[in-house]
Amino acid sequence: MLNRFITLCALVCLHVSVAAYAKVVPATDAGYVYTGRIDFANASAPYLTWPGSSVKARFSGESLSVTLKDDNGKNYYNVIVDGNDAFPFVIEAKQGELTYWISNTLGAGEHTVEIYKRTEGEEGGTHFLGISIDDDAALLAPPGRPTRRIEIYGDSISSGMGNVAPYNGPDNLPRDKNHYLSYGAIAARTIGAELHTISQSGIGIMVSWFNFIMPQFYDQLSAVGNNDSQWDFNTWTPQVVVINLMQNDSWLVPDPKRISPTPTEPQIIAAYQAFVKSVRAEYPNAQIICALGSMDATKAGSPWPGYVETAVANLTNEGDSKLSTVVFPFNGYGQHPRVNQHTSNAELLTQAIQQVTGWR
Repeated sequence: MLNRFITLCALVCLHVSVAAYAKVVPATDAGYVYTGRIDFANASAPYLTWPGSSVKARFSGESLSVTLKDDNGKNYYNVIVDGNDAFPFVIEAKQGELTYWISNTLGAGEHTVEIYKRTEGEEGGTHFLGISIDDDAALLAPPGRPTRRIEIYGDSISSGMGNVAPYNGPDNLPRDKNHYLSYGAIAARTIGAELHTISQSGIGIMVSWFNFIMPQFYDQLSAVGNNDSQWDFNTWTPQVVVINLMQNDSWLVPDPKRISPTPTEPQIIAAYQAFVKSVRAEYPNAQIICALGSMDATKAGSPWPGYVETAVANLTNEGDSKLSTVVFPFNGYGQHPRVNQHTSNAELLTQAIQQVTGWR
């Protein structure tokens, strides 16, 4: 049912030219609220690459269109109007600059919109160029920004790979990625926090399915591959950081064609500790929750949860008093977690965050 709905939404969001009566509100307008690691080198065309990057606004009038310039034509966006995230409009971005009609029947009065990147850096980036509204309408004062902040470092699980795919179908298609329904995004909304997700499908701490690892990737401004862009950690400081990595390491570490010599258990633990220390250096006061799951790295008998717990114990003994762990259990399903699993994981993460912060 969910997939049929997504398909229908995608069909609704067809590209049309901006009507003659429309007012274009450029990306530089102060009424927009941007969330995520977004590149503003060209302020007229902010560049969205990370999953969960979003643009919010309040506006008046009955009509709405969104103008995007997409790198590759592989990205998907939820357009959530008036908070109705159960029934978002879905943009299947085409390559190049296009305007996507959302609605001209919103009803008179004030409205809200959130344009939310479902996909991740491997689908490429998108320049946001603005929205179009009725000629006699206006962008209103910007929505408020949460004071609570969470950052997640992760892999395909945190990106939301395949989470809206059929249970009996492939789960590697861009259309079936929906970061909005990932465990981290669900937990952040439950708690009322702003979320940055720094994730890449296939990435690990020691070894990945490609030629870069999270310690080389975590500090980038752009999520499009391994690049020289640099995020300024001083611009946004989370109170909570979640690290959910090592699933890909668990698959690849035993393969000498991927990493040789095969790392020992102490080396695996040391590599994890080193990454946690890198994050801690950027956020001295944050609560860091070291998570794992919910794919087969957390199956019964797996040593990988123990590696994470040992690393956290070692760092705690060294004096870091703001570390904790949470394990998302493996339920036996052999592909990426679907939305119901993300929802269960979100509940566990919400509880873990509340426990260390007192947030309710």
